[in-house]
Amino acid sequence: MSTVTVSAFIEAQDADLWRLLTDLPARADWLSAVGAVEVLTAGGFGPGTTWRETRLRPDGGAEPEEFEVVEAVAPRRLVLGSPGSGVDYRITFTLRTVERRRRGCTEVTVEQEAVPTRPYGRVLALILGGLAARAVEGALRRDLADLALAAGPSRSTEAA
Repeated sequence: MSTVTVSAFIEAQDADLWRLLTDLPARADWLSAVGAVEVLTAGGFGPGTTWRETRLRPDGGAEPEEFEVVEAVAPRRLVLGSPGSGVDYRITFTLRTVERRRRGCTEVTVEQEAVPTRPYGRVLALILGGLAARAVEGALRRDLADLALAAGPSRSTEAA
């Protein structure tokens, strides 16, 4: 299993960031790496909600990814599951209100865990582990920067 964690301080209220994270149809509007979102379940946002988003790759291609809400504790914690080829992913967003520069802001931490589900997933993890971790870290940092930009004119400051 490999885990990548990144954090950023975003000058916005946790409730505003939660709304952005959970408004599925709007994800393609603010996430630069997402070309389209298709909600696959009816009803409100919560555990069991599933959607497919088309992620744009750096090489110009596109790749669909499916996500399911595993846990949603507004506005503090969001856990998503995403099945992969030989590897399942678990993405956890943690939002924590903090005071920075005498202003309220939110520390957003994203942790992605990759759990091999097939023998070839373990082999790939051994061979490509470091390279994959760097690519995931870059994608998570880009998503957090997009979240900060969508939250308002203030800029975020990376924490880790």
